[in-house]
Amino acid sequence: MSGLTSYHAGLAAESAVENHYIRTGYAISDRRWRGAGGEIDIIARDGDDLIFVEVKKSRDFARAAEQLSQRQMMRIYNTASEFLAGEPNGQDTNVRFDVALMDGVGHIQIIENAFGHC
Repeated sequence: MSGLTSYHAGLAAESAVENHYIRTGYAISDRRWRGAGGEIDIIARDGDDLIFVEVKKSRDFARAAEQLSQRQMMRIYNTASEFLAGEPNGQDTNVRFDVALMDGVGHIQIIENAFGHC
């Protein structure tokens, strides 16, 4: 897949995952939120709680899951911490880190609380 094709496939996957969260009752706070240390694909809200979502797309769920590295998880944690600085409860906000996997035919699998403590 070319870089441009991969980029557009990633955007389509993020849009599909965003719609999945909306259909299941979450409000979307931000898409592709960029902080000093990195980017978070989707930030969803469940009342006062936040869900930071990393989207991974590949031909199957296993390959998609393999794309998430420990280093990337640390960048997402640090970026989430930066985002929380602007929240009313700051670092005391209840958060969850999900990974949304998409396979080659568009099926979505959400892994809630996917990150262990890095």
